Amino acid sequence: MFGLLLLGALVLGLIPAGSTRTPSIYDELLENGSASGTDDKTVGPRPCPRSFAGQVCANDSTILLLPNSSKALLLGWVPTCLVPAIYSLALVLGLPANGLALWVLATRVPRLPSTLLLINLAAADLMLGLALPPRIAYHVRGQRWPFGETACRLATSALYGHMYCSLLLLTAVALDRYLAVVHPLRSRALRGLRLATALCATAWLVAAALALPLALQRQTFWLAGDGAAGRLLCHDALPLDAQLSHSRPAFACLALLGCFAPLLVVTLCYGAMLRALAASGRPHSHALRLAALVLASALAFFVPSNVLLLLHYSDPRPGARGDLYAAYLPSLALSTLNSCVDPFIYYYVSADFREKVRRALGRPAQGLAGHTSKASGEEGAGAGSHTRSTSQV
Repeated sequence: MFGLLLLGALVLGLIPAGSTRTPSIYDELLENGSASGTDDKTVGPRPCPRSFAGQVCANDSTILLLPNSSKALLLGWVPTCLVPAIYSLALVLGLPANGLALWVLATRVPRLPSTLLLINLAAADLMLGLALPPRIAYHVRGQRWPFGETACRLATSALYGHMYCSLLLLTAVALDRYLAVVHPLRSRALRGLRLATALCATAWLVAAALALPLALQRQTFWLAGDGAAGRLLCHDALPLDAQLSHSRPAFACLALLGCFAPLLVVTLCYGAMLRALAASGRPHSHALRLAALVLASALAFFVPSNVLLLLHYSDPRPGARGDLYAAYLPSLALSTLNSCVDPFIYYYVSADFREKVRRALGRPAQGLAGHTSKASGEEGAGAGSHTRSTSQV
């Protein structure tokens, strides 16, 4: 849903507000040395060198003054080369893989509750990929946002919303598998389309609520001292007071409720599943490899950016964290690569999914009977005859 709103804004041809801005006296003062640290009562005190927090210009609240160190990092090779390269990789790999996964799950796989969860997960990953092209264009253009304030808000909320929605849906899938394996008899009546629908709706609503503050706050600011051409930043630099009053609680909720709490639930669910399988004497090597794959990908892609996010906003003292945001930018881009891993998890854990993909690609299905038997014996046997091995995530 975030992606559709973003595409609509881009189709309307939104242009940056004030794109015909002329150089102000603030730019001239910066060129004369105020940006390098000399005191100037006209523009106010120099901002603290904490991340990319800026000081609003006295005569124009849409212009931000950044310290030279922050400006150098913001315009360096990491944001302008490495970050768009990672986003492009996520786009090239994730878009076709999730598109194929969504088509197979929606049209070729039996409509089970677990299938509904995976359809929503594939849709969230697909829409995350659709939200990346504007970000790629922004970074490739040297941190120049060409689409305007509304599109920046939508792009930012879409990036975070779909990314955290993907993690929340992975948590919903883990809960479904936990009920099927650990409580197979008691969960027969519970594990139905009603529960799957409720889990999906909850994931989408929570992700939307977590991303909403980003859509309500101004996200674009002109970079001071950038000459007549101007450089409109999107989300990468915000006024210091806005960071402390608005962004810090919003991103703290994103990290805690959107990442660490879901990862804890996923870890507990897979841990309980492995214990139940080991105690029952059933083979669990497949389940062990699956749990390791899901947890390793989630930890590798989501934890670094969210740890940096909490560190960035944990200490409001001037200079407490330096330019930590420069490390957060590539870690945020790295988080989007998780959307590329999910389709391969489907392929690895589900014999039915492998069979449908092979048929869709015109390749013969080999050895599927053995795979199906193995998957069903390890994780699906305790879930009752109504639960097939279509989804073993």
